[in-house]
Amino acid sequence: MSYFRAAVCAALCFFGASFPVLGQDVTLSSPDGAIEVTGNLLGFDGEFYRVDTQFGELTVDGSGVRCDGPGCPSLSDYVAELTFSGSSTMADVLLPALIEGFALRNGFQTAREQYDARQFEYTLLRDGRVAARFNFHISSTDEGFADLLANQADIVMALREIREAEHILATEAGMGDMSVSNRGRVLALDAMVPIVAPTNPVRRISLPQLAQIYAGQITNWQELDGPDAPITVHLPVAGSGLAQAVEDKLVTPAALSLSAEIRRHDRSDTLVRTVATDPFAIGIASYSETGTARILTLTGSCGFSLSAGRRTIKTEDYPLTAPMFLYLPAHRLPRVARDFLTYVRGPAAQIVIRRAGFVDQAAERIPLAAQGERLSNAIKAAGEDTPLEELQRMISGLDGLQRLTTSFRFETGSSRPDAQSRNNVDLLAREIEAGVYDGKRMVFVGFSDGEGPADTNRAISLKRADVVRQAVERAAETANLDRISLETEAYGETLPIACNNSAWGRQANRRVEVWVK
Repeated sequence: MSYFRAAVCAALCFFGASFPVLGQDVTLSSPDGAIEVTGNLLGFDGEFYRVDTQFGELTVDGSGVRCDGPGCPSLSDYVAELTFSGSSTMADVLLPALIEGFALRNGFQTAREQYDARQFEYTLLRDGRVAARFNFHISSTDEGFADLLANQADIVMALREIREAEHILATEAGMGDMSVSNRGRVLALDAMVPIVAPTNPVRRISLPQLAQIYAGQITNWQELDGPDAPITVHLPVAGSGLAQAVEDKLVTPAALSLSAEIRRHDRSDTLVRTVATDPFAIGIASYSETGTARILTLTGSCGFSLSAGRRTIKTEDYPLTAPMFLYLPAHRLPRVARDFLTYVRGPAAQIVIRRAGFVDQAAERIPLAAQGERLSNAIKAAGEDTPLEELQRMISGLDGLQRLTTSFRFETGSSRPDAQSRNNVDLLAREIEAGVYDGKRMVFVGFSDGEGPADTNRAISLKRADVVRQAVERAAETANLDRISLETEAYGETLPIACNNSAWGRQANRRVEVWVK
């Protein structure tokens, strides 16, 4: 009885929010019947019950209780259930590929059943017995979060970060802090890319011009040195993660709002096909789904150019990166679900992600000799605040080192790493724990924008580099840090990758890179 009482008390302390009782489907009682908890069964993972009661949402160890009622699961024939809801981009190809890879690696057979255009199910079997069912509701990022908050989904597939209103509602519902890295996990990397038909003569566009097109302020290709023809603008439906990311990262920072004349598409492949066959159309698509359309290169007024590619997306050097998230609440998931979530962050899954056409998170090393475009930008930007001596100091300091694609950037107006960078802290820490960098020299190198005095910028970038290094050290809990040399250095505004005369350019330049020897 004391074991059961302790379990209930712990659950009450952890799930302090109050919920209305939705039903009385189950009764959990201690072996001697002295204590009973009645409520609506929200979930069972084969080990723990999750019940909505008059005390709030409780998680109770199944080994210490007896379950009575029509909602009680069968302990002997338990089948793990996991429901995903949200982005079609992730549900169509990426997650099925990862499920197949996970099954192959762990000795499961798979069977897929398509219910309709928006729902399908993967069944995992071993020796002819059903072990788990992964259910998919294909909708939008908005609907995915709505399903999660309504207890209709376990995991959200999102093409954008969780918004503040959703974060507040999830916290109030006892789902934990959904902004931390173990609740909002980056599954793979993507980017928003402007696309046109192959016959369109325009090759380059600046971010301000792109924002003005989507706000309805630029309406003719002639304004972009193209033909005298009206611009037809395309975007996914409102509520989709990609469309919301366009609004959050492109239009809103320019103090603009989306035009009502934009043509919307339910599916991204439909958008791409429409743009690719219309010489006067422009669209914003996922980097992984551009089809036969041509991607426009982003430029700045200072002459810098940024092209979308696997490495520039990994490093966030490309400004319109769009990580693909899995959001999950602070609930205990079934064992097979936990094993799957561990698998998707491992090296085997990164190969599957790349083969599926998405950008993986496996760290790559880029030698100094391959930094041609960036070094060219540095020479262009050199001036009174960046003398030749400072460029030479940087080249000398980085000589012999290789840059990792694992980089760190910060939220606007904050020293807090952004969502992808918080995930990168965990990824780098796990590699350090695994001994990948034993015997190596790892340098966290800070860079800044060009606003303000050069000495101040160098000091600020050094502080950011030190903050990131300390965060990685804290996350690498089991690592023997004596086996690796961890250092910090800073070169301020010496190596810009974007123009400093725009907010997005300054944000791109404020970063911490990792160089290894």
